[in-house]
Amino acid sequence: MSITAVYPGTFDPITAGHFDLIERAARFYDRLVIAVAQNRNKHSLFSLQERIALAQVVTAGLPNVEVVGFEGLLVDFVHDIGGHVLLRGLRAVSDFEYEFQLASMNRKLAPEIETMFMTPAEQYSYISSSLVREISVLGGNVTEFVHPVVADALKAKYAKP
Repeated sequence: MSITAVYPGTFDPITAGHFDLIERAARFYDRLVIAVAQNRNKHSLFSLQERIALAQVVTAGLPNVEVVGFEGLLVDFVHDIGGHVLLRGLRAVSDFEYEFQLASMNRKLAPEIETMFMTPAEQYSYISSSLVREISVLGGNVTEFVHPVVADALKAKYAKP
């Protein structure tokens, strides 16, 4: 049986921590779909198409990884692509309560889809997209937290006219 896992998120932007989880998870699943969410409740810095394109560049060297945008209920998307597993990242204990609620609700909505949790390598556990955006907007160097293409995209977004 071929197993498809889905790693959902807004990836605004995709970080080294995200990539760490993607690279490690890709070893365990036949197909890993990075599901870039169009979240109408969040004001994203990058458009959905920009976030998809950045994630595609970052994951280009991983042959069993694909990047897809989606909108709507996550479990419906997982069903639509023939997925079996939801992959979620836990950076800190503070993430657990929210992630546990999501996993429980997803299990209620679609009991045939399992949620698997992974933690990033220790050197990435403090990185978040929001912190990367904040450092970048203040003119800080984010090159150790994101792929060079993402760092360039952030510079372009925050360039002073």
